[in-house]
Amino acid sequence: MQPTTYIASGGRWSRLGRSAAAKLGLTTPRGPFNVSRLGRSAAAKLGLTTPHGPFNVSRLVLLSSFTCSLLAGLLACSSADDELTRFIDETKHESGGRVEPLPEVKPYETFIYSAADLRSPFVPSGPGANSSGLRPDSKRNREFLEQFPLDTLRMVGTLRLGDRMYGLVQTRDGLVHRVTTGNYLGQADGKITEITAAKISLTEIVPDGVGGYIERPAGIALNQ
Repeated sequence: MQPTTYIASGGRWSRLGRSAAAKLGLTTPRGPFNVSRLGRSAAAKLGLTTPHGPFNVSRLVLLSSFTCSLLAGLLACSSADDELTRFIDETKHESGGRVEPLPEVKPYETFIYSAADLRSPFVPSGPGANSSGLRPDSKRNREFLEQFPLDTLRMVGTLRLGDRMYGLVQTRDGLVHRVTTGNYLGQADGKITEITAAKISLTEIVPDGVGGYIERPAGIALNQ
């Protein structure tokens, strides 16, 4: 359809294409036209007034536009339905996929626990495990020389008063302290067990590394 032209209300063109004018049997797009060719029934169907009066084309344009839109919608719906039908047919003819079988369920095997008499892995083992609960006495009052590491103390001599032997221990600050059997030295609960002219012997309580404690012999030799 070629570009439209415009007509006045007295019978000239109003946005009607050449092909529509040709189909309706109208004359030219510039001059007045004769509506007699349409006939009374066609004029009535098209919403025209009379075959002899002035001709209003606006209703004809609206009718043509509505008809074209309706046809275009029907064609589009028909095309969509055809595509849907074709897709359904193709899907029906496709071969179905293979469903993997379920894995085989193995029967449950009962287990009898027979290690109830063995040592529990959550109980500490080793030298400290059977030490009858050996632990440092946390309630004991600490003595003065327990604040020094054992390797910083020096034995500088002995002293005998009556029947008791005393050891003379020097700290890093140069002060000399007198100790006897039963006193404590060092930071590992070292208890003096024997004092001789050449050595102060003691027993320490140290961790065994597996949650318990063990006794360890230690001593301070006379510093010549």
